[in-house]
Amino acid sequence: MTTPFPRATVTGYPRIGARREQKRALEAYWAGRIDADDFTRFVHTLRVETYHRLAELGLREDYAIPASYSHYDHVLDTALTVGLIPTDTGGTNTGAAAGLDAYFALARGTAQRSPLEMTKWFDTNYHYLVPELADSTVFTARPHHLLSLVAEARAAGHLVRPVLVGPVTLLALAKPAPGATTLPLDRLDELTPVYRDILTALSDAGVDWVQLDEPALVADIPGTTDARLAEAARRTYATLSSATIRPQLFVTAPYGSLENGLPALAESGIDALGVDLSAATRGADPDYAPRLAATLPPSVHLVAGAIDGRNVWADDLAASLDVLTGLGRESLSVSTSTSLLHVPYTVSQETTLPVDVAFWLSFAEEKVTEVEALAAALADGAEARPEAFNRAERVRRTRASSTRVHNAEVAARTAAEATNDGFRTDAATRIAAQESLGIPDLPTTTIGSFPQTAEVRRARADHRAGRVDDAAYEQAMRAEIDRIIDLQEELGLDILVHGEPERNDMVQYFAEHLDGFTTTEHGWVQSYGSRCTRPPILFGDVSRPEPITVGWTRYAASRTPHPVKGMLTGPVTILAWSFVRDDVDLRVSADQIGLALSDEVADLEAAGIGIIQVDEPALRELLPLRSRARAEYLEWAVRAFRLVSARVAPHTQIHTHLCYSEFGEIIEAIDALDADVTSIEAARSRMEVLDDIAGFGFGRGIGPGIYDIHSPRVPTIEELRELIEGALKHVPAQRLWINPDCGLKTRGYPEVRASLANLVASRQAMLDSVQVTV
Repeated sequence: MTTPFPRATVTGYPRIGARREQKRALEAYWAGRIDADDFTRFVHTLRVETYHRLAELGLREDYAIPASYSHYDHVLDTALTVGLIPTDTGGTNTGAAAGLDAYFALARGTAQRSPLEMTKWFDTNYHYLVPELADSTVFTARPHHLLSLVAEARAAGHLVRPVLVGPVTLLALAKPAPGATTLPLDRLDELTPVYRDILTALSDAGVDWVQLDEPALVADIPGTTDARLAEAARRTYATLSSATIRPQLFVTAPYGSLENGLPALAESGIDALGVDLSAATRGADPDYAPRLAATLPPSVHLVAGAIDGRNVWADDLAASLDVLTGLGRESLSVSTSTSLLHVPYTVSQETTLPVDVAFWLSFAEEKVTEVEALAAALADGAEARPEAFNRAERVRRTRASSTRVHNAEVAARTAAEATNDGFRTDAATRIAAQESLGIPDLPTTTIGSFPQTAEVRRARADHRAGRVDDAAYEQAMRAEIDRIIDLQEELGLDILVHGEPERNDMVQYFAEHLDGFTTTEHGWVQSYGSRCTRPPILFGDVSRPEPITVGWTRYAASRTPHPVKGMLTGPVTILAWSFVRDDVDLRVSADQIGLALSDEVADLEAAGIGIIQVDEPALRELLPLRSRARAEYLEWAVRAFRLVSARVAPHTQIHTHLCYSEFGEIIEAIDALDADVTSIEAARSRMEVLDDIAGFGFGRGIGPGIYDIHSPRVPTIEELRELIEGALKHVPAQRLWINPDCGLKTRGYPEVRASLANLVASRQAMLDSVQVTV
């Protein structure tokens, strides 16, 4: 007899610890402060405590809890488990130091090898490691890690559901290794038997349910079609479902709605299908719920992700219950729309949020209780959980009527700018005007931030807690700016930055200074590995009450004869890396932020800052997963960016920075940003991006990063010079900038000093070899 699917579940859970305990353990291991056994014991405790807590919150049925833990990245884990990445680690069963070190070498690199490329996971701010598939790779089942998670949980009293990235998504997201002649997805029929072997091993271990995540089926993936992905899923899951010995298969399709993939999965023989039925997805595809009801046979258990796994607003439980009952299905469970990896742990830890705003919020723990309340209401009506439903109704009413949310003055200004396209003047006029800046060929610069030392972080914390006054804090920050300016002058960089020591995060810092936002104390979410961020919460109309960056930038400029860039975060990135409002169209908030930042740019220009960088690393991140919606998004995203600099004079040089993007998909939009200089991530992808840029005919300054700052390794002068040579094949020296991939905040000063010294030396060697006149 098989175990029925639980009536309430989640499809994934945060894995960093409520107070970032895993982050600290990872960094302690990497620094040699703890050994492999200490690390293994620590993460074992963290996992078991998570299982206990989820059971306390209401996920008490067998297989309601997913075993979604990863040391670093779930895509890497799955790639290792199926042998897509050849390794001797035995999957991710990394109890020994050799296994851990081999695993982390793939993620972080070593002195001898570069790490795997990293990019964004669909339209989220999570980064995954991109597997590379060689023609010679032989897929091999390595289920040891999954089996150890199952055994560990069972010993603690829990029957958990192992989780893997599904085979279609894994290959759709992989890239061919250098020299490969076959596309990864073309090898699906080779990979499918390996998944079958893993399922057999799990069944032999007594596992009744396995979760396979297939978000590629809700997206338009470059190089293939939705119809082809759907047919691949139908064929693959028909094969897996036909296995004689296997667990029951729970396939999820998060982040959007299934199109061709819905009938394909419905007829594939899977046992349960998890779908994203959050309000956001229903709004983008109003026919999705009816289509599910009409297409899915009774034999497939529907797991409805009614609770939004990506945003932090408390659910309108009555509205969600109406959607669920409208499906007309007896075989129905309630879940989250996506993994809760994307939200913080719990609102209960927050003590400084405005009381009314805090009441409107739901983090991971609160979302679990919402899932459980909906599941109970499906069985016995809303009266089964009266407190939860009454609270949800109070949240709906108080948000709608709050004076915190709506600002008539901001609304009027935004409406008045509705037809402003942000055009400054033509690029040729600006290039001529900017000759007065005296910028050399192949100019060297950095992206903005410098390492944040313990002393800097302590000074910020002491100031925030009132232990030091404003004057002492300003003195500490100025001393750090002095250090950063001196270092850049010593290294010989051409365009300097102030290093951003006052900024805890490139988005949070601005959110703290803009009306309409609030920030958390412990609202951490994982971005990648040990990198965690605290996304601000955008709850109302946005304005800038006073200058934000002008004082720090003006001080840095006073300390050097070199040009100093002003540094801002752009409106799209602020939106992408915040929890945004769900009561207005996103473009309204984008315009409001763009106009607020335009006031900051005007003040920087008035202060004599001639180069201003407006970072938009998340421009592609918000790109809709379906192609048909992308042009509309890019139109308003580009306009919001251009509003920021619409009022500046031609002689002021506007830079932007983008990272971890498939630039070919949005090259027209990047060009439409009309920045004078665009810096981009390019080191890990070995300058592949420049093929897109050169083919498009991009005509302004470009800075393809040559120093990968997401790895601790110091690149050699020869490596950097080779990247510059590669860039010069596509971009003339007069338009090519030499810079790192991204900001240096997460690195340490010894490696940064050495890497930047090599960057400057490689540029000089390049100049000497090609005899470019500076």
